[in-house]
Amino acid sequence: MSDERSLYTVGEQYFFTGDVSANEIVETYGAPVYVYDFSRIKHQYSKISKAFNTDRLRINYACKANTNINVLKYLRSLGSGLDTVSIQEVRLGLMAGFEPHQILYTPNCVSMTELREAVHHKVNINLDNLSVLEQFGDEFPEYPVCIRINPHIMGGGNHKISTGHIDSKFGISIHQIPHIQRIVKAHGMNVSGLHMHTGSDILDVETFLLGADLLLEVALQFKDLEYIDFGSGFKVPYKEGDVSTDMELLGNKFMERFNTFCAQYGKQLDIVFEPGKYLVSESGFFLASVNVIKQTTSTVFAGLDTGLNHLIRPMLYGSHHEIVNVSRVEGPTRLYTIVGYICETDTFGVNRRIKEISEGDVLAFKNCGAYCFSMSSNYNSRFRPAEVAILDGKHYLIRERENMEDLLSKQIQIPSL
Repeated sequence: MSDERSLYTVGEQYFFTGDVSANEIVETYGAPVYVYDFSRIKHQYSKISKAFNTDRLRINYACKANTNINVLKYLRSLGSGLDTVSIQEVRLGLMAGFEPHQILYTPNCVSMTELREAVHHKVNINLDNLSVLEQFGDEFPEYPVCIRINPHIMGGGNHKISTGHIDSKFGISIHQIPHIQRIVKAHGMNVSGLHMHTGSDILDVETFLLGADLLLEVALQFKDLEYIDFGSGFKVPYKEGDVSTDMELLGNKFMERFNTFCAQYGKQLDIVFEPGKYLVSESGFFLASVNVIKQTTSTVFAGLDTGLNHLIRPMLYGSHHEIVNVSRVEGPTRLYTIVGYICETDTFGVNRRIKEISEGDVLAFKNCGAYCFSMSSNYNSRFRPAEVAILDGKHYLIRERENMEDLLSKQIQIPSL
């Protein structure tokens, strides 16, 4: 029986959705390898769509979570728009087939050169800095813009992924609305949208609704809006018994507020959400082989053929990824500390209860569809891994494993050396 995270056992083997064998993936593509179950992406997309009872809902996938062009194309096929944070992501979105009006570009601390290119591509632009707002108004007074507001709410799983608090570099302070209005009026600017995003992994529905209430209050001061972007930060479960954002509860409470606001505002506006992790995190698995078992006086280490160069989130954020020995369904469970092969302390999990591990076994990390491959590197001159998609019961290679030519492809050797 498949669990809701798309990894299940039949007999002595582990399978992904559609009865795709984990062993077959490793035998075909090698390890380490990222695997994405596209059916899970569809499930999460549908969950958001059904939670908000309106035909004016726009879901923009926050593609920084995973920019593989196949993931982008698949979400476009579901009806998604795109949330981008760099001009390169804008270009990727256009290459994936998104129309300019389906793309929202929300940069931070970028130059006018990048903003000019965004104008050239005719995408929606979201500005979060008074200085940039004024520069943009000087140069493009008639171009419609969205403005990112910082509501001064501490939302998010930890301080590194909280973006709406008072000391955040993101957004224009909610207390600077009069300043925004002076700039807009002075340049005759067209403000078509307002935006906020308080952080990731927000469990408490009330925290999200508090931010929404503040943004709706601000919106009453801007008379020609077409949409309001409420960001995202919806939480996904990371371990057995963990909880996620109650989308149905959020949808009911949110729509009640939003409908009241639209009646007061005098017209219906579009609602925009920009989920990233919520859409793709649970779709992803990372398979890695065990190189060594090493026992010290107090710890049993399982050392893998990967490290923080491929999966840095546990080291960077202290994030939790469930780890399963997909080479062993039955047998005793033992305590292991799972580590990588990088010349740094790259610990994935401490004293994890896992089915007995032998050298050569394959471990699967869950919740690896978001901010995993996209944050990978060539540290220690290691190759980045392959990526595989599972769609309709078939598996497809969607990124080749790197090789030495890739490491050297952009280097230029001095002739005399």
